[in-house]
Amino acid sequence: MNGLTFVDVCSGAGGLALGLERAGFEPRLLLDEDTDACRTLRANRPRWNVLQTDLLDLDPSEHPESYDVDLLSAGLPRVKSSATATRAESGEEERLLRAAVYLTHAIRPRALLVENVPALAGSDMFRDFREFARAELEHLGYKFSWFVLNGADFGVPQDRRQGLLVAIKERWFPAFRSPSSTVAQHVSVGEALAGSMRSRGWRDADRWVAQATTVAPTLVGGSKNRGGADLGLSGTKRKWEKMGVNAGSLGDEIPGPDFVWSPELGREGMVRLTVDQTALLQSFPEDWEITGKKTARYRQIGHASPPPVGEALGRAIARALRS
Repeated sequence: MNGLTFVDVCSGAGGLALGLERAGFEPRLLLDEDTDACRTLRANRPRWNVLQTDLLDLDPSEHPESYDVDLLSAGLPRVKSSATATRAESGEEERLLRAAVYLTHAIRPRALLVENVPALAGSDMFRDFREFARAELEHLGYKFSWFVLNGADFGVPQDRRQGLLVAIKERWFPAFRSPSSTVAQHVSVGEALAGSMRSRGWRDADRWVAQATTVAPTLVGGSKNRGGADLGLSGTKRKWEKMGVNAGSLGDEIPGPDFVWSPELGREGMVRLTVDQTALLQSFPEDWEITGKKTARYRQIGHASPPPVGEALGRAIARALRS
C-alpha cells in the first residue's frame, strides 16, 4: 500500500485535496457542482480527474475509477453555522452530509473523512446526523472519531475551528491518532500578509503589519443565495476593524504608495483586503489560481479547508492505513 488514493466530493477550490496530495494521496476523482470551482481545480491541476456534478446525483457505477480507493474525503460547504443560513440551506447541507456517508456503501473506501463547521463534532444541531452516521458506518465495519481542530494550530493565520469525522475500517482504526499542532506559535495576519501589503510600495505597510498581531477571524464564504464579498457578520467585522481593516467589502488591489492608513477616521481610513489576500489567510499557495468573479472567488476561499489541515489529517490517516 505505497500509493494511497482518494475520491474527493464537494471539492470546492481544492484546499482539502491539495493537503491530501501533500500527504501522499493521489486523487482518482474530484467532484463539485459549481462551475467556477471545477475551473479552479482544472486550472491548478490539469491532470486531476474533475467531474462537475451534484453529489446527490453521483452514480459511482458510471465512474469505476472511484472504486477500491483508500480514502473518501468530503469538505462540505460551511453554511449551517452562519446566522444568515435559511432552513432550506441547512436542509441541503444535511442532505450532502448524509450523501457523503451513503457513498461509502458504493465505493467502500478504507477510510472516510468529513469536514465541516465545529458543531459537526458535538453540537445538538448535528445530533441526528451523528446518530445516522454511527448506524451506517458501524454496519459497514468502520470505527470512527469525532473531533475539532483549529487551523491556527497548523500554521493557518486564522482562527478556524473545523468539525471532523474520521472513520476507518476496524482493521486499521486502532492506529489512528488525531493530528497534533504543527507550530509552536500561531502565524499572525500581519506576518502572513506582510509581503503582499508591501508589494506595491504602500508606505504604511510596516505600520499596519506591526499592529496586526493576531490570527484572523474565521473566513466564511456564505451561500449562493446570500452574502457578498465581505468578511462576515457584524461581530467579525468589528474584530477586523481592531486591526485597521475595513471588512465591509474586499478591495480590487493592494494599497499603493498614496494610500494613507488612518483607522481613527473610520472605515474609509482603513485598508481593505483583496481576494488574493484572503486566499493567503486560508493558506493557499500564492500560485494557486482561484477562478471566477470576486464574490465567486471569495465564496470558494471561505468554504475551503486550509491545505495545512488537510495535509495533517492525510498524514494521520496514512499512518493508520500503513500500520
